[in-house]
Amino acid sequence: MPRMIERHARQSVLDALADTRIVAIVGPRQAGKSTLALEIVKDDFPATVINLDERATRSAVLADPAGTLADLEGPAFIDEVQRGGNDLLLEIKAAVDRDTRPGRFLLTGSANLLATRRTFEALTGRVEIVHLSPFTQSEIERSETSFVDALFANDPARIGDAPKGRRAFVDRVLRGGYPAALGRAGRRREAWFESYLETALGRDLRELSDAHKLHEMPNLLRLLAAQSANLFVAQSTARRLGLDRRTVEAYCDLLEAAFLIRRVPGWRPGIGAREIQTPKVYVADSGLLCHLLGVDASRLAADDQVVGRALESFVTMEVARHSDWAETGARLFHYRSGRREVDLLLESRAGDIACVEVKAGASFSAGDWRAMGVLRDERGPRFRSGFLLYAGERTLPLGDRLWAVPIDALWRS
Repeated sequence: MPRMIERHARQSVLDALADTRIVAIVGPRQAGKSTLALEIVKDDFPATVINLDERATRSAVLADPAGTLADLEGPAFIDEVQRGGNDLLLEIKAAVDRDTRPGRFLLTGSANLLATRRTFEALTGRVEIVHLSPFTQSEIERSETSFVDALFANDPARIGDAPKGRRAFVDRVLRGGYPAALGRAGRRREAWFESYLETALGRDLRELSDAHKLHEMPNLLRLLAAQSANLFVAQSTARRLGLDRRTVEAYCDLLEAAFLIRRVPGWRPGIGAREIQTPKVYVADSGLLCHLLGVDASRLAADDQVVGRALESFVTMEVARHSDWAETGARLFHYRSGRREVDLLLESRAGDIACVEVKAGASFSAGDWRAMGVLRDERGPRFRSGFLLYAGERTLPLGDRLWAVPIDALWRS
């Protein structure tokens, strides 16, 4: 890339270092965690760097974690901390219990640091987690737009000149957000994703689990890609793979801990009722999804079945990434009640909701936003706005707190 892309999560890390003993940047492999942390260490947070991906450093830390930390004269940045083992985590815990000043340790980890009991017990109450996903499109475009905040403010970007039709999004969906994938195309991008999966399904999952049938993971992940943006029914998936339902659920937990998939729960007005709603499943990056589906630009532009699944997955993951740093803290859901469906529903901590419906075409009809209108009428002032994201040229009002908004609004001010 011609110059460094600023990450929206940077300020979240700095804010956490100011009042929390341990700050952990977690996210998928190759999302840019180490790059972000090293920038922070260089510019804002002078610290000793301990890189556990280096064999010699890792061997020294594993042999004497207490001695490694005792030699520190100030804050430390520990890269890929999960590779240091349980003893290192216990020593970090002991160190911050002795000295409770904020900003003692900045950590990064590819596998979910809270996915194992040992880490949870060691760091609970002492660590703040900052999630770093692959780039959002707004980061790539160096835009300050916050789609989630605009959604809850009922203030969509006023756009009048967006690209029309599928050319508005096909290239972006294909490349996704992984930094290393952005500068590649065609076979070179495919080769990168193939190598990425070999590592993620090998080393990362082995660090998370001692399961013996991890060789089934590639088949499961490809099947989940074929179901991306659809309801996830473990029994049906297990039947197709010839596995036990509980095994499939456990493997999906691992894939989610490794940031390869994301499940989005169903929403109901009553909080308790949501626990029994069937979730939707998504591959967590649209570029990876297209690789798993084996589609190129021409097929993505022409195949209605593929483009709908890929675009909804792309939009949902973009909104999920925006929600990590938006001022409006919100959880993501999908909504289905009888024949009414909304692709994406966000609920703020205050109990307000906002909706996003996704359409791959450049035109639309009243039926495309009817479910959002019903929710607006039912929820009254608790309904902040509904955006129908579509492949059209301009932002258009659809009635009270409802808008048709070009997909460009995800990255344009």
